[in-house]
Amino acid sequence: MLRVRLDGGEMFAKQGSMVAYKGRVDFAYKSQGVGGFIRRAVTGEGQDLMTVKGQGIVWFAESGSHISIFNLDNDSLNINGRSLLALQSGLRYKITTTSGGLGAMVAGGVFNTEVSGNGAVAVLCLGSPLVLPTDEPVCVDRDAAVAWTSGVQTRVVSSFKVGNLLGRSSGELAQIEYSGRGGFVVVQCGEIPAAGTGSSGGSH
Repeated sequence: MLRVRLDGGEMFAKQGSMVAYKGRVDFAYKSQGVGGFIRRAVTGEGQDLMTVKGQGIVWFAESGSHISIFNLDNDSLNINGRSLLALQSGLRYKITTTSGGLGAMVAGGVFNTEVSGNGAVAVLCLGSPLVLPTDEPVCVDRDAAVAWTSGVQTRVVSSFKVGNLLGRSSGELAQIEYSGRGGFVVVQCGEIPAAGTGSSGGSH
């Protein structure tokens, strides 16, 4: 569970992730065209962010998923759209895609959110996360990678021959290779979205 104290400021969080709060806090779910007050981040899975502002304490959670907090210092981090939980308002974000052409289309789920600037960002993860350095290339299932440093190069690769594609789900067809000195990729304990972030859900 993520606990955030608001002292008159604002932040952004995944819609529906608030589980409790106390104090005077407002939640804005839909754009009302008020000069950038509402920000909507559309990812490949159609997730939205809501604006949270006021004075008080707010708790966020997502079906018991583990939450990792990354503090960015004039840096950037790419996050799988389903796994982004919350970020401070001072951070910037934009939608990016994983390179790979036709292979990326086959793999699916290649839209990510790049968060940059100074501040904290909270990331959902199924189970305790595994952090793998990318000094040597590492291949990760597209549903298992939840975040990676923005300097890391990504490309879609496949370990299956064409004859093996029939009858297999898209998650088994391709993986994403991460490479880059000094970088890392955060991997969750499973090849499915973090608990409660996909249509199948699951209890943990």
